[in-house]
Amino acid sequence: MSDDRKDRLDGLAVALLLTCCALWGINQVAMKVALAEIPPLTQSALRSAVAGLLLWGWSLARGIALVQRDGTLRAGVLAGLLFALEFGCMFVGLQVTTASRMIVFIYLAPFVVAAGMPLISRSERLDAMQGLGLTVAFAGVVWAFAEGLGASRGSTQWRGDLLGIAAAVLWGATTLVLRGSRLAAAAPEKTLLYQLAVSGPALGAAALLAGETWPARVGALAWAALGFQTLVVTFASYLVWFWLIRHYPATRISAFTLLTPVFGLLAGVGLLGEPVTSRLVVALAAVSCGIALVNRVGRRAA
Repeated sequence: MSDDRKDRLDGLAVALLLTCCALWGINQVAMKVALAEIPPLTQSALRSAVAGLLLWGWSLARGIALVQRDGTLRAGVLAGLLFALEFGCMFVGLQVTTASRMIVFIYLAPFVVAAGMPLISRSERLDAMQGLGLTVAFAGVVWAFAEGLGASRGSTQWRGDLLGIAAAVLWGATTLVLRGSRLAAAAPEKTLLYQLAVSGPALGAAALLAGETWPARVGALAWAALGFQTLVVTFASYLVWFWLIRHYPATRISAFTLLTPVFGLLAGVGLLGEPVTSRLVVALAAVSCGIALVNRVGRRAA
């Protein structure tokens, strides 16, 4: 529905994007808490499965038709597989590289979106100043996590780094699939359900192949952390994210995801007692400046 599309971000989009980024940053803390008791692939599979059931109930209650012949099945399955592979790469890679290195490589995803979107929509091609803004924002993220880049974890660390880059490519590719297929006109609920319905079984199978087992005991804190990931992040925030992709320029909203690791640092300071460093202040300034450049209103031909 072309009349629903907007060519720039308004106040609602910015507020929703900032909220999503903050939630995704806090999600890093929730994952750390839950991982102390629940294995990663099992945790991710359970999160997708439960969120998928919640989304199904939500859609039924609102009368949203999810099962219909609209030509989105192939793209939906592809998006779901990309989503599952992305998280698989992240968790496997974290076994041989540090979390600080992994998160830097994952946030190469906006570059993938920026490079691919002109092939889908010529109106979303970045000009020189906007490209500079994206670079500045990413440089701020790299600076915030640069301390972790010097740590050595042995000769296999490059494999984890490579999987982090693969996860970023998969994340960006998922966004491009959503915008470049009939899913661009589908309801956000259906788009999200495709990813959850496909990734849940896929990640569950991966957990079985990896030999993960359910722990004998799971504490209240771990359950709360898993509940936050499932209800707030995977169900609510992802639903908002796909709605944004449908209604706003993908390249510009993707740039906002660079704020997520910065929010993650802030969550670490507030919830885990990690110290505030000058690198964090520099990162916040650089990301804010970069996003302002990416989302500036330029004089473009129609």
